Amino acid sequence: MGTESEDNGMSREEEGSNSVAATVLKRRVKVMNTAFRDGFQSVFGARVFTEDFLPAVEAAREAGITHFEAGGGARFQALYFYCNEDAFSMMDAFREAAGPDANLQTLARGINVVGLDSQSSDIIELHPRLFKKHGITTIRNFDALNDVENLIYSGQCIVDAGLRHEVVVTMMELPPGSSGSHTADYYESFLREILDAGVPYESVCFKDASGTAVPSKVHETIRRARKLLPEGTEIRFHTHETAGASVSAYRAAIEAGVDGIDLAMAPCSGGTSQPDIAVMWHALRGTEYDLDLDVDRVMEAELVFKDCMKDYYMPPEATSVEPLIPWSPMPGGALTANTQLMRDHGILDRYPEVIQAMGEVVRRGGFGTSVTPVSQFYFQQAFNNAVIGPWEKIADGYGKMVLGYFGRTPVPPDEEVVKIASEQMGLEPNTRPVLELNDEDPKKGIGPARARLEEEGIECTEENIFIAATCKERGIAFLKGEGKVAVRKGAAAREEEREAGAPASDPGGPSRYHIRIDGEGHEVTVRGEEVVVDGRTFTISIEDSAEDRDGEEGAPEEEKAEPARPGTGGSDGNGVEVLAKLPGSVLRAHVKEGDQVAEGDVLFVMEAMKMEIEIQAPRAGKVLSLGAAAGDEVPSGHELARIG
Repeated sequence: MGTESEDNGMSREEEGSNSVAATVLKRRVKVMNTAFRDGFQSVFGARVFTEDFLPAVEAAREAGITHFEAGGGARFQALYFYCNEDAFSMMDAFREAAGPDANLQTLARGINVVGLDSQSSDIIELHPRLFKKHGITTIRNFDALNDVENLIYSGQCIVDAGLRHEVVVTMMELPPGSSGSHTADYYESFLREILDAGVPYESVCFKDASGTAVPSKVHETIRRARKLLPEGTEIRFHTHETAGASVSAYRAAIEAGVDGIDLAMAPCSGGTSQPDIAVMWHALRGTEYDLDLDVDRVMEAELVFKDCMKDYYMPPEATSVEPLIPWSPMPGGALTANTQLMRDHGILDRYPEVIQAMGEVVRRGGFGTSVTPVSQFYFQQAFNNAVIGPWEKIADGYGKMVLGYFGRTPVPPDEEVVKIASEQMGLEPNTRPVLELNDEDPKKGIGPARARLEEEGIECTEENIFIAATCKERGIAFLKGEGKVAVRKGAAAREEEREAGAPASDPGGPSRYHIRIDGEGHEVTVRGEEVVVDGRTFTISIEDSAEDRDGEEGAPEEEKAEPARPGTGGSDGNGVEVLAKLPGSVLRAHVKEGDQVAEGDVLFVMEAMKMEIEIQAPRAGKVLSLGAAAGDEVPSGHELARIG
């Protein structure tokens, strides 16, 4: 049999010449490397130390990559919440590693900037100024509700600060059986609103954070955008592999005329993240398109990156496609961020229930796009519905969203849900511009943040003001030197890997407790005969002693204590228990032993699944005892206090 060239009737010289010509004629597709921002968020819940990944940034630069996603989004808060690191210092280090000419891009959430809560005008203006100061070139700016009012001022501030503004249309597919929004007509209409409002921009991105937008709709949307936008406008498309359709969606976007796409590098690629650069390169082989990169050099950089991340725990759910995602559109970044939180609290076994509850939450919430912060609102409400009971507890963010305190949802939310939220939260539905409300809010803005810093004796730099405004209590704790580390690396990662085979509900799996001895909190994990106390491992054995039993078969019946019933609350004759309904951390304690309280007084503020939850007194009386203090991590059913 002859060679392929001979079979085709051409010499090797002719084939080589044609190959060169074909390469010259290929249309180059630009790539932003998302591994060090979205990749980290999607795979590790954004919990990665800065010094660990900088060699991989340098290797990517040497491979010819010049466009990086370098921060913002969840990577801003996560550094303070879990890594005990400063996000501004991380950006400085990233710029040094990437070089002076790299396009460093961050992600912003419109008037929410880099937090879950929306901000006042002065904080929105401060955001791009600080990010430019710390080495950022471009800010990709979206509003999860696709409310153009939330992009006008935030976009103008980005441009005024001298940064490139990439304005965003957020996308997702509605759960099967739903209709009314997220069609090509809807996306075209919103893009027209952006143009009509005069929002300044350098480029336009169509962002599908849940990876659920079907390829045919992606193609039609990009095709219409190319016709609508001025000639030469750069269009980019972003998606995830979570639902398994990312490569098809990218192919559809490229064929419709998109200029650039987002890709990641292993080990932060595929699964909940973006497709790998090499995977997309392979998918384009034999077509008229090619990535604007040398894939062999990229593969060398991936080896460096894999070595950088080898000591980190890789969550199993981060590496696979999830078939349920089209029914419950959960972005990769929110998925692993929340499963990591559920791991923290030992309740990962409830995750399937939460995902199954999410479809209804999306349908009744007004079809805000499942991208942060709305994706977190969806997850929080689905969590409450699954763990506490359907609609018994409205999550703060979800409630404010359906009531209009984040802007206008794509379609009106379910009237019954709006009524429940209004009654539970004591808020009337809002139709005013959100920025107006925020500017009138005495708790928001530079002034309150500065006052809090002064109260704590913390230097009032612009960076510290921004941290206090966007990260609240956890930001203050970091600035006071009280930040905590919750990164699954090294020994902690190996522990997780050993446990990964057994669900949290498996009685053979580990049991975790938070106990207090003489006012001090201690973390205890029990696995068989092995006990870990505050990181120190002990082996225990329990022996039956005839002397201790005094010859009896067991304790008298009347001495046997009835087991506690976590989460129920109630009185045992020594006061009324105040129990934690959800596992989480105690942010603030508003009472001390001996205080008199009225029914409904706030005793504690807890943080659970990124929600702040007020724990109120179930009755009037005296605080007989406290079972938790600020900073404590407590399980569901833990006794926080006792009221007599």
